[in-house]
Order: sequence, then C-alpha cells, then structure tokens
Amino acid sequence: MAHTGEFDLIERISARFDPAPEVTGIGDDCAVIPQKSGLDTLVTTDLLIEDRHFLLGDISPEDLGWKSAAVNISDIASMGGKAESAFLSIALPPGTAAQWVDAFIGGFKALSDRCGVVLLGGDTSASPDKLFINITLLGSCPHGKAVRRSGAREGDLVCVTGPLGDSAGGLKLILERSARAHSEVSDSLPPSSGDACETLIRRHYRPEPKIAEGQRLAALAGLHAMMDISDGIASDLRHILKASGVSAEINLSDIPLSAELLSICRSRGWDAGELAVSGGEDYELLFTMAPGTEPDIPYWPIGRIVRGNEGNIRWIGGNKTEYQGFTHF
Repeated sequence: MAHTGEFDLIERISARFDPAPEVTGIGDDCAVIPQKSGLDTLVTTDLLIEDRHFLLGDISPEDLGWKSAAVNISDIASMGGKAESAFLSIALPPGTAAQWVDAFIGGFKALSDRCGVVLLGGDTSASPDKLFINITLLGSCPHGKAVRRSGAREGDLVCVTGPLGDSAGGLKLILERSARAHSEVSDSLPPSSGDACETLIRRHYRPEPKIAEGQRLAALAGLHAMMDISDGIASDLRHILKASGVSAEINLSDIPLSAELLSICRSRGWDAGELAVSGGEDYELLFTMAPGTEPDIPYWPIGRIVRGNEGNIRWIGGNKTEYQGFTHF
C-alpha cells in the first residue's frame, strides 16, 4: 500500500468512518464512549513490532511484557482516566519457548496488577519470523471529563510531569551495547556499565504510566489539553497544537533533564536537549493549563501556547530552529 506517512494514513482511514456526535473516535489518545452509568469508556490500542519498536535480543521477556502494558496504560492516564481491562493479541515467531511466554506474561501482569488492570482476552497466532504484540486497553472516566488534545488555549502554560530524554538515552546505550557485542572495533566504544547507564536503560524498558497524576490533573478546572509523551514533544506537542488550532513557544532551557542523562551525555558527547525533545518513550504527561492553576503533583512549565493555527513550535534557547520526533513510517 502506497502512502505518504503515518498521519496521512490515519486520515485516509478515519475519513471513511463517522461515529455518533457524543463519541470521540480516531484522532485522540483514546476513543471515548459514553455509558449509561454516568461514565465514559476509554479505549486505546497499540501495536509493537520486533525490530521496529523493540529489539528482541536486547530486552528480557519480563521487560517487554511490562512495557507492552505501560504504553497502553499511559494512554488512559493521558485522558485522566482509570485503566481497567486489557485484551492481548500476540503472534509468536518459530521456536518461541513456553518459558519465554510465561516470563512475558509475568512482566505484563506485574504492571497490570499494580494499575488495577485485568486481562480479559485477546488472540494468539504464529508469525513467519518476527514477534508482533497488540494490546487493546479499556478504562473509564466521569462522563464529559476526558481530557482531550483539542482544548489548548492562547496563553496556556505548556508543562510536563517529569524529566525527558531518559528513555532515548537508554535506547542509545542499548544500541551501543548491541554494537559492542557484534563489532570487531568494540574497544572504541565507551563502556555501558555504571548506575547512570542502568537507570536510563531501565527507564527505557520499564516506563511508569502516570495514572494518578493524570487523574489529579484532569480534576483541575484550569487544565485544557493533555497527552502522553511517546514520540517526543517535537511530535506530540504538534498533535495538541493542530487539534487546538494554536502554536507554541518552548524554552529548551526549561525542559527538565535527569542527572543520569546529563552525566551520560557529557561522557559520550551526546546532546541531552536533542534526546529530550526528539527521543520519545518517556511516557510523562504533556499538558497545557491556564496560568495560576496549581496542580498538586510535580510538574515543570516549559513554554506557552501562542496565537496561530498552523501548529508551529518556536524553539527558544537552542542551537537548532527545528526538531523532529519519532515517526512510525
């Protein structure tokens, strides 16, 4: 199938379906389906593909199970909802051992249990060569209270719930470690040992969905838009801007960076700011709120919403005028 990119493909598909006015369908982090009980159902789904979203030889089955649950639970968090039930479909390549599946499910269950999610079903299949994982997650929120991407207003603060770039730094270390294992010139690569390295790798493999933070933010009258950071704010913020018909200014010096990331970037000559803006998979929450709103959770203002309906981002304080996040195509 010929296409020009992920977003064009999504638009081609969504243009053929017209949900009822009270239902939110394609275009947000979750579908929103009103219930008779005064709640709205939240539905999200994610596909993870070997060699595209993970390296099977460099991630334990427990960590892959955890991360598969986390990326979906994070979508529910970004709408201010409560995660409740999951459906798991998996296509296994030849030779996959039963012990591997047990460990994968163990990691999936460890995070699901912590977040109150129960697995209700799914599908299994053989795959010709690669591992494919698809998870559909259901949650709920009070009727009409789901936080969408489309509510950002001129003058809003743009904020995040935690440091960015750790997962991208962890991925670079994983790739570096893989290259060392397979390269004849591995001695030229810096070692990947040490607490800072292990911390970043763990943050890549075991992200923590911000369920409680999302619910607290959603309860604030001054909160206007929110989503989770999966592809880097260079991509994810544009989703909010385009849905809301506004633009933004981001102060790169205000983006929170962990001590571990800064330490590793100094030792390897990496650009911490680039990783924070473009790396993705931190699964922190990105949100906009009216000035004067005071969340009772840790948060960092990194910019503001400005007039303009083109979804533009002006990056202030860096050595680049444009940044790009992860794209799935």
